[in-house]
Formats: sequence, C-alpha cells, structure tokens
Amino acid sequence: MNAQPILQVEDLKKHFPIRQGLFRPGTARSVKAVDGVSFSLSKGQTLGLVGESGCGKSTTGRMISRLMDPSSGRILIDGVDISTLRGSELYNFRRRVQMIFQDPFASLNPRQTIGTAIAAPLVAQRINPDGSMKARVKELLDRVGLKPEHYNRFPHEFSGGQRQRVGIARAIALNPAVIVCDEPVSALDVSVQAQVVNLLQEIQRDTGVAYVFIAHDLSVVRHISNEVAVMYLGKVVETGSRDEVFARPRHPYTQALLSAVPVPDPRLARVQQKIRLRGDLPSPADPPSGCVFRTRCPLFAVLPASAQERCVAEVPVPPARNEAACHHQELAPTLQTSTA
Repeated sequence: MNAQPILQVEDLKKHFPIRQGLFRPGTARSVKAVDGVSFSLSKGQTLGLVGESGCGKSTTGRMISRLMDPSSGRILIDGVDISTLRGSELYNFRRRVQMIFQDPFASLNPRQTIGTAIAAPLVAQRINPDGSMKARVKELLDRVGLKPEHYNRFPHEFSGGQRQRVGIARAIALNPAVIVCDEPVSALDVSVQAQVVNLLQEIQRDTGVAYVFIAHDLSVVRHISNEVAVMYLGKVVETGSRDEVFARPRHPYTQALLSAVPVPDPRLARVQQKIRLRGDLPSPADPPSGCVFRTRCPLFAVLPASAQERCVAEVPVPPARNEAACHHQELAPTLQTSTA
C-alpha cells in the first residue's frame, strides 16, 4: 500500500457494559464487540473486511464513520485522530467519511422523495452547489445510473438495486475521502450485485475515494478489494493483499472461510474438502483465554499438548501485513493438505 494511508485504525475497541442488576453488585462485565482492531487504507484502494456474523465488522465500520463512539483506540483520517472529535470539529469531519448501508429501503425515509434524500447531506453541511441544489441532485442521479426525472419519486417506487444506487448517490454527494460500505450488495440479486459493484469501482476510478467494504461474500470481496482483513470475535486474525490472502491463507479460520466458498464446477465441488469448525461462536462477553479461535480451531486439535498450552495461555500478536494472529501459522499448509 502507499506510504501515506488516508485511513489508519489503531487498536480500536468497542466494549458494551453488561448491567448486573440491582441485586447483583460487583464488577460489571462487558461485551467485547471489537477488541483491538488495526489496519490502514490508502487513497483509491479498497479494504475488504470479512468474517462471519457477530465478528464485529459492522461495529468497526460504524466507529470509523463516527456513528458510534469507540471505547478506546485511534481512527486517523489524513493523520488527524477523529475518534475524540466533538461539536463543530465532528460536524466538519462528516464530509470526509460517508456510509452505504446494507438495507437500501430501511436507510431511506419512505416519506421523502429521493431528491430530498440525496440533497440531505448537502443541506446538513450548508453547501450550496453551483447552479442549484436540484441540478446537483440530478447530476448525482445520472452518475449512479438513474434518470433525472426520478427526482420526485419515493423509495417504494424503486427496485432494491435502484434504491441502493440512491444510497450511493447520497454517499458521494459530499465528495468524501472514505466510504464505509456495510454489506451494500448482500440484500440484492446476484445480477444486480454485479452492477452495483461495477458502479462502485467506476466511482473509485473517477474520484480516488477509498472503500472499507464489509461483507461475508468472499467472491465479492475478491473481486473488489485490494487488501483484506479477516475478523473473528472482535479481532483481526489475518490481513494482507487480496492475492496473498486468497492464494496462501495463513490462519486456520481464513482457510475455513475460503473452503466454504461455493465452487461453480459441479465436478470440482464434489471433490472439494470443507474445513469444518467445531462448536459454535463463543460469546463476546466471555471469550476464550489466549487465542480466541482455539475452541473451534481444527489445527488446535492435532497439536501436541505443549503447543496447545501456548494457545490457551498466550494471546497471539496482532498480525502484520500478510501475516496471521496464530502461534502456529507455519503449520497452516499442513492443515490444507490434510483436508485435501
């Protein structure tokens, strides 16, 4: 990645306290939704943030866009820490980071025309476009593949893909530096997904905007991302370039995710071996000691007792680029071979 990242996330945490109740005094526990996440992103690049439901992807995205305050850690945009901004400073920051939501219908006010919805960020930031507000909105509609005459229509008059295009138009209205895309295509048909992803890539080529692309569909992530960060139970367990992560996954969890990707060729699908994880996802209110993945790790089960003790007692170091948060990542090729 470039030497000067536009976005830097350093040891970001979000812990939600659990109320103990009137008759249960004592130290309150907390749900560790995000627990020490770090990554960086350069201008014109896309970071794919992946993992199963409940791993903390969306919470991370909401903290980056400051829709949610972090418990600790730093979020730097162009070198400025925005994690503690308040008042007018936070107001001015809103122009720099925008968000595209998963549900295109729920993110739009059903009583507002899409013209009003797209103009809302401009109005909130007191921006008067050259010409007129209506002309600027129609320009944005045209940019995302909608017709200018759609200006006075309501959200229920559009398909899911069209509504998501409205969401994209609203996100790019302020010419942001970073857009957090929170599973923007998961609610859409496959053919429409491809159209929306291609639109996002076109906008990125034209404007140089950076994307944090949150998704659980690895095929989409592989298509759109330059960098990938894999999350599990609030932590980043592997990070690196797209090609490196997909070709040579180093963490057993990443390997399990990739083995679950459907194969289009039925003959290959029949012989493909799945890496099956044991048990259920632990509670983020009571994560396992040491390596949080060890209770489900297929590699842990075949390790000698001395190696298992390290997994139980010692928390893995957060991964550097093209590395994994695993004490035994050098054995990752062995796990792949044993399931082939």
